[in-house]
Formats: sequence, structure tokens, C-alpha cells
Amino acid sequence: MSPPPFWLDRPTLVTGATGLVGSWLIRRLAAAGADVVCLVRDWVPQSELVRSKDIERLKVPRGDIRDQALLERVLGEYEIQTVIHLAAQTIVGIANRNPVSTFEANIAGTWSLLEACRRSPRVGQIVIASSDKAYGDHSQLPYTEETPLVGRHPYDVSKSCADLIAQAYATTYGSPVVITRCGNFYGGGDLNWNRIVPGTIRSVLRGQRPVIRSDGTFIRDYFYVEDGAIAYMLLAEKLAADPALKGRAFNFSNEIQITVRQLVDQISGLMKSTLEPDVRNEASHEIVHQYLSAAAAQRDLGWKPQFSLEDGLARTIAWYREFFESTGAPA
Repeated sequence: MSPPPFWLDRPTLVTGATGLVGSWLIRRLAAAGADVVCLVRDWVPQSELVRSKDIERLKVPRGDIRDQALLERVLGEYEIQTVIHLAAQTIVGIANRNPVSTFEANIAGTWSLLEACRRSPRVGQIVIASSDKAYGDHSQLPYTEETPLVGRHPYDVSKSCADLIAQAYATTYGSPVVITRCGNFYGGGDLNWNRIVPGTIRSVLRGQRPVIRSDGTFIRDYFYVEDGAIAYMLLAEKLAADPALKGRAFNFSNEIQITVRQLVDQISGLMKSTLEPDVRNEASHEIVHQYLSAAAAQRDLGWKPQFSLEDGLARTIAWYREFFESTGAPA
């Protein structure tokens, strides 16, 4: 008889479960048979995790990611073996306005979790979600895992710091940590309407001009959320099979370059809209041109994206159409 799949009955803690990536990750973990525990701070009724009722199948301790004593209790009482840390304040504008709360969530939250894991011997894999923003701004593109982490603005700095702290725990204490650095996530379930993808879709559904906060020329690396969920699970599996991966970081990306204006135009085209964007040129403290190389993940993990940008956008648009219809919210 073949051994059971890796995730079957595996006690797995996910932080940031009500966020964009967390909701899709938990759906995949549950489908794989994992015994999922999710730490939730705020109750968000419209989040995909709650709206889909997936949360009703989980163990849900409530609390703050900075509460190390709580984390140690959860890791111990639920006998957690795998941790996937997604909890973070992820909005650049909020970080610029409220840097301290962002530093507390993204930096202190990461060291609290890593220290709790260090004190919990059953934990065998820890996947830490960093970001392409951890690299800061560099002229040499694409960014590889060897590109220095030199964030300069609050959100970027918070991700650089958390990433380096994770590496420190792997190097100094032998913690079984691996790090993901992904492009800009998009997908159904993102309720942060000031982000370009959900904001554009909602505007078009309402018959309003989509808003572009920048001048529209910023180049980004957009990454579909289900590809992200697949990547997190694969990385945990690979770390369990090969402890030599401990301490490494991996970029995950479709390796595309697209401006904000081009993305808005593509969404509008898929939605058959002729509305001209409202280009406000208000953005500040943001990186102008950024994209990632995923060569290491392809070579060392056998990973490749499952969804093209057009496929991901089409699935995302369909999700929001259904969301507005089902909730009765004004589209």
C-alpha cells in the first residue's frame, strides 16, 4: 500500500487565513485532507473564507499574530507540524500613512511566530510569505533571489526585515524555514478596493471609470492567487523531503512585465468596457519597475504557474460578478 499523501491529516497552522491568499490556500489544504487550524484576528464576514463557509470546517483560535504566548499554546495544543505564515498588513498606502502598525504586524508578527515555532519541537516546516517588495528598488532586472533586500519605504522595509529575520532563525537556530517572494497577488476574494484589480472590476461593473492612482506607467509582476496557494503547499512538501532547502527563499512569478495602464485595459477588454481610466498620478513612495525571475523555483522545485494572466483575470472577473450578485451589494 502506498503511503498517504503528505497533507492527509497533517496539523497545519495558517495565519492570515481571511486574507486573499489565505482563503484560497485553505480551500486547497482542506481538499488535500489537511487538519487546518487558522489564526484569525478580525472577523470579516465578506471574506471568501467566511462567505464560502470553508471556515466552518476549521479550528479557529482567535488572537493577534504578535501574541507569542498564544502562538505557543496553539502550536502545542493542536500539535502543529506545518506552519504557513501569511498574516500581514499588505497595503502600501496604509503602510505609508500608518507605518508603526505595519511594522508591528509584519515584523513583530514574524518574529513572534518564529520564536513560538522554535519553542515547539513538533513543527517541521515553516513557510514565510515575504514579497517582491522586500527587494526594494533596483535597476538590474529581473530580480533573482541573490538581489539584495534593501527596502526604503515602510511597506518594503517591513518585508525586508521580516525576510531577514526568517533567514536569521534558519541560520542561527536551524529553524525549518523557507521563504516565498511573490509578485502582486490578484484574484477573487480581494476586498481591498484600492488595489488595481478589484477596484477596476468593481468600477466597470458599476459603470464608472476605473481609477489609476499612479500615472499608469508603473510596471509590476502580477501573480494569480491560486498559483500562489499551489506554490506555498509545494514548498512545504519539498522542504519536508529535503531539509537542505532550509533558509532558502524562492521567487514565484509568471515572469511577465505589464504596466498598470495595460492591466486596466486588459481587464476592461475582458469585461467589454470602453470606459476610459481616471489617471490621477497621486501615488508616492512606490517602486516604478519591478519583476521577478522564477528560474530557481522552476529548477529546484519543479514549479511552474498553472494560470496565464488572461486565465487568472477571467476567473477573477467571474468571481466578482458572482460576489456582487450573491451579496446584493451595489455593483
